[in-house]
Amino acid sequence: MKKLIYSTIVILLISVSCSKDFVEIPPVGVLDAATFFNSEDNAEQALVGLYDLMQYNYAKDWSSAYFVKMLPGDDVNCGGGSATDQVPLVEISDYTNLSVSNPAVTSVWNLHYRTIALANTIIENVETSELSNKAFVLAEAKFMRAWCYFELTTMWGDVPLRLVNPSQLSSEAFAIPKSSRADVYIQVEADLKEAIAGLPARAGIAQNFRVSKATAQSLMGKVLVFQGKHSEALTYLEPVITNPNYDLATTSADVWSVDGEFGVESLFEIGYISTNGYDWGNVAWGGRMESNLHVQLMGPRGEFDMEPVGLLNGWGFNYPSAKSIAAFEASGENARRTATIMTEQELVDAGGSVKSTDDDGNPIAIYGYDGAIRIKYATRASDTSEGGVRELNYSVNWRLLRYAEVLFLAAEAYNETGADDKAIIELNKVRKRAGLADLDANLTGTDVFDALMVDKFLEFAHEGQRFWDLVRWGKASSELVGTGYTSKNDLFPIPITELDLNAALTQADQNPGY
Repeated sequence: MKKLIYSTIVILLISVSCSKDFVEIPPVGVLDAATFFNSEDNAEQALVGLYDLMQYNYAKDWSSAYFVKMLPGDDVNCGGGSATDQVPLVEISDYTNLSVSNPAVTSVWNLHYRTIALANTIIENVETSELSNKAFVLAEAKFMRAWCYFELTTMWGDVPLRLVNPSQLSSEAFAIPKSSRADVYIQVEADLKEAIAGLPARAGIAQNFRVSKATAQSLMGKVLVFQGKHSEALTYLEPVITNPNYDLATTSADVWSVDGEFGVESLFEIGYISTNGYDWGNVAWGGRMESNLHVQLMGPRGEFDMEPVGLLNGWGFNYPSAKSIAAFEASGENARRTATIMTEQELVDAGGSVKSTDDDGNPIAIYGYDGAIRIKYATRASDTSEGGVRELNYSVNWRLLRYAEVLFLAAEAYNETGADDKAIIELNKVRKRAGLADLDANLTGTDVFDALMVDKFLEFAHEGQRFWDLVRWGKASSELVGTGYTSKNDLFPIPITELDLNAALTQADQNPGY
């Protein structure tokens, strides 16, 4: 089963965040939105354009939103060739010297706002239309807007809340102040309520990459848990848990296999393909690609001989941290551990090796390597090279929201509302799939939460969840002691381009410490 290639569409004026793109926008009138949205097919194309922008944002060269969200966590090391290989990524990972002009952080900010701008264009024009698919179009566009604003407020806190695109190309028209995180959440919830009402069930969706009613319910539950509205969150999470269209994949390994893409556990997934046959002459470096270049970026470097275990070499980013390796080893032999990491000893036992010296006998220090490689989202030969250059043609999808997360969110909500027996039931579902024994049924209160925190660390290693959970739980200072972390790092800096070009913002609007 493979994926539809997302089309790219240009619609009238797609405003972006205050970035360099703003002053370089081509003349208004490329397409006339007033007539473009008279067609159901055109509205459908515009919706697919939202997925195209998401695909771009979450796998863009050195600025993948997926990787950027992951880097502050204590489950991963940045890696790469050295501390000077990709300095912007090292800055995020090491918490120090994170610049307000960091290009990776800036790219993630800008591309979320570009996606929001397209969603705004769709919503503004379709709301006044008489399209037969009007309710669905609005629901899907509002889900995407909600997703992007939730990501933005998670990473930046208070952010500009733009719900209508400027109609003129001027700094005055573009100026908009920050809104509080509370107000952003209000808008996200409002959009998700409409998305839930208008999106179809999974069985009614022909294209497997599209979001469903359950996707919106799951995101709403997550948004409410992040706000501490636990009882309310359960009213959205429980229907997903009992939805017959969703379940845990049979094994942990099934979650990450190409054959398991858009499977029973997937609630929101960004698709990539390998059929374009990119090579070094036609690769769209820094631009839009249909393949997932970050799988290559995150594969172990040439010091590793991984052929005996069926893996290829990459560019050395995203190694497991010593802390996560220790946590996996403490969990014992189990399916989740095997599907997530491989220790050096396990690699050697399988016939592979790791170079310890160069050809001159000098010791080799592999930057960011703590004794294990990653198996989750690994560089598998079977997942690449349908023509072109192997490194440039991985087809691996990012799983952005999956059923297992719904179970953890529900368990957290049950624990917070005193229903520890129910929390343990949900946690045990994931533990059983991982090959672990059930939790003690007599656990209560903080003991249940502590068990949840450990299991979530392992289940979602290398998925960009860990750091943001620690921040909202108030656990970052204790869990990240000795790493260079300070409370300043709870939020990313607002990009300097936004402060420079958004006339409604000043340096006083910058996040604390930057």
